[in-house]
Amino acid sequence: MAIKKTELYSSLWAGCDELRGGMDASQYKDYVLTLLFLKYISDKYAGDPNGIIFVPEGASFDELATLKGDKEIGDKINKVISKLAEENDLKGAIDIADFNDEDKLGKGKEMIDRLSKLVGIFDGLDLSANRAEGDDLLGDAYEYLMRHFATDSGKSKGQFYTPAEVSRILAKVVGITPETRQDATVYDPTCGSGSLLLKVADEAPNGLTIYGQEMDNSTWSLARMNMFMHNNPTADIRKDNTLSSPYWKNPDGSLKTFDFAVANPPFSYKSWSNGVNLTNDEFQRFEYGVPPGKNGDYAFLLHILKSLKSTGKAAVILPHGVLFRGNAEARIRQNLVTQGYIKGIIGLPPNLFYGTGIPACIIVIDKASAQQRQGLFMVDASKGFMKDGNKNRLRSQDIHKIVDVFNNQIECPRYSRMVSLDEIAANDYNLNIPRYIDSSEPEDIHDLSAHLNGGIPNADIDALEDYWKVFPQMRSALFAPSQRPGYSQSLVEASQVKGTILNHPEFTAFTQKTLALYQDWRKHHQGRLKEIAIGDKPKVLIESLAEDLLARFAQADLLDKYDIYQLLMDYWAETMQDDVYLLVQDGWKVGKGLRELVVKKGEKLKETVDLTIGKKKYKTDLIPPGLIVARYFADKQQHLDELQADCDAITQELEALIEEHTGEEGALTDAQSDKGNVTKTNLKKLIGETTKQLSIFDEDESSVEGEQLAVLERCLELFDLEAEKKKAVKDTQEALDKAVFAKYPKLTEDEIKVLLVEDKWEATLEATISAEIERMTQQLANRVKDLEERYAEPLPQLVDEVEALSGKVDEHLRRMGLEWN
Repeated sequence: MAIKKTELYSSLWAGCDELRGGMDASQYKDYVLTLLFLKYISDKYAGDPNGIIFVPEGASFDELATLKGDKEIGDKINKVISKLAEENDLKGAIDIADFNDEDKLGKGKEMIDRLSKLVGIFDGLDLSANRAEGDDLLGDAYEYLMRHFATDSGKSKGQFYTPAEVSRILAKVVGITPETRQDATVYDPTCGSGSLLLKVADEAPNGLTIYGQEMDNSTWSLARMNMFMHNNPTADIRKDNTLSSPYWKNPDGSLKTFDFAVANPPFSYKSWSNGVNLTNDEFQRFEYGVPPGKNGDYAFLLHILKSLKSTGKAAVILPHGVLFRGNAEARIRQNLVTQGYIKGIIGLPPNLFYGTGIPACIIVIDKASAQQRQGLFMVDASKGFMKDGNKNRLRSQDIHKIVDVFNNQIECPRYSRMVSLDEIAANDYNLNIPRYIDSSEPEDIHDLSAHLNGGIPNADIDALEDYWKVFPQMRSALFAPSQRPGYSQSLVEASQVKGTILNHPEFTAFTQKTLALYQDWRKHHQGRLKEIAIGDKPKVLIESLAEDLLARFAQADLLDKYDIYQLLMDYWAETMQDDVYLLVQDGWKVGKGLRELVVKKGEKLKETVDLTIGKKKYKTDLIPPGLIVARYFADKQQHLDELQADCDAITQELEALIEEHTGEEGALTDAQSDKGNVTKTNLKKLIGETTKQLSIFDEDESSVEGEQLAVLERCLELFDLEAEKKKAVKDTQEALDKAVFAKYPKLTEDEIKVLLVEDKWEATLEATISAEIERMTQQLANRVKDLEERYAEPLPQLVDEVEALSGKVDEHLRRMGLEWN
């Protein structure tokens, strides 16, 4: 059975990180990613005379696998990689990491063990069954590892990687369409590991010709390998300083121009001017102004502008300072705006990037429409993100909303607007986004008159107009006009607001209408989901599902369509992606599967146990046992639940009895052990002693001793009943587990489809959408409750209450013979 995609990636990272030792992540990545590249090349092209890379005899990953434990493993790995590099003109690209470096990998046995285990991690990957998505499996693993290495590399060392979420935005706003021709070119002058270029290439169904340049030797090496890993072997990535020594030039020495450009240059690069002729740049990049000598942000932007064709388009990530800094940068900014080159600006959240925590923006350039441009489209997307460890991260919904709004020039309150060039000129060409978009939430202002005289301001109730449009009768159920014009009174106590809303027929109708949108979507796609076949493309599937869900919920009242979209994308990332990935590799038969979890002595289970049969523990990869139980053994589960409820009731009675009769002179105190627990052994002994005492003194059951004996006997009875019920629960649970275990191999393909598609995927999504409706309701209930509580007691009433309480205090003091002036 093929391994789940997320499990593959997490196990790769965990294994590699464990072997890192004290080495810096920014260095260790070169070793790990080189081995992953060699594994990929060997699996894909070894023995293929027509492959894009020739794998000579003795230069495949199989050769490395034989070196485990070898005293010269480091040197021999170097020779294997060197041989592959020489045969494919990859010297200096894939052989940068020195696997015989004792300073980094340790000496003697330490190096042998570390490299042997590292090779073993990749050698243990059985990728023969992983047919889904072709090259994306290991290509995405490469991307996954780079992101984790960037996270661990710290400030200034993680700049080799642009977060994939940000890369997707640039790729989607730069102007590529399904009609973009295959011979169109895309360029990244600071391409890092190439992840940004690859995201752009993904947006071009016909393909693109890729050009890049990177100054750092190690990062350039990553980019070369990354292109092969993502099936873009013809991408031309060159190594040198873009500003001082641009590689891409025409025969006459001028800069080569491209159809598209994307870039994430180093922010505020101080030494950008080294080797650059600022007064007479041979490439004429600074015709709109020379950037400051200690800040290279505009140097990169002007280089990109010069590298675009007359109809070229670009998207560049730069720090927010480029929007408002003065002096030389202000002059450049004014010239770019008046020339009409800037199509728009997208403000991003802070702390997204691995090299810095400062907020950044995306400058979108479009030369094609420069002369007709009358304004810039601005987006303030700074509020949309989630926390991911010590960084912020864009969610799927944040990316989709930014792209939709920008590409369609949709104006949204507090989020986006078209700003005229005249308005920008009136602001001295300062492009700082908060000057044009106020993204702050409206202030919740208290009404002093309402605090003084009572009543709820109609203005506050009117502010909930979006709700009243959907629930026109609910407002009159919650509020009624008061005698004061402009104010209302609450008809429902604060504690009853939510219940009133939930029970209102308009809310019931709203819930049914909203869920109908989901149910129609479910019916439309259910057949497609049940037809998933080996070799299908999971990414294509989720894109079609998500886009249709988004389109349908654009019709929903009150709910944000992007929130609903995110629910699906979260479930896809957490669960559904792995399920689909298994299906497209092994087919529906994988639903029958149960894996026995075998743990070596001294180790702990790394996976949660789904089913225990005797001493054996099992894990299901597709269909949890709970789904089998719910569909086929609901009666047995009900019986088990009833037994458990009876057992819990007995346990509660026993605990209450012990709590009541322990402590000083309690009937059960002497039945406690040294640890403070009442035991059956002590109970029996105490019952015998008490019975004997009653017999000797001929006392009846109504005596103190008789009452104590009754408590003791009841406690012992409850212990026996609890043990009996626990055994019944255990036996019933074991019988149910055996029935479920026996059902798995008997499942038909149709049964598996129902369990997975209907009972797991669709039921889970419906529950999450219902929860989102509940969340929306809670927002309305909370606001109504806040208003009711805020103005419930006007100031005169509070004054009267204070005076009444003060009078009571004075009266008490007088009775005590005290006076308080």
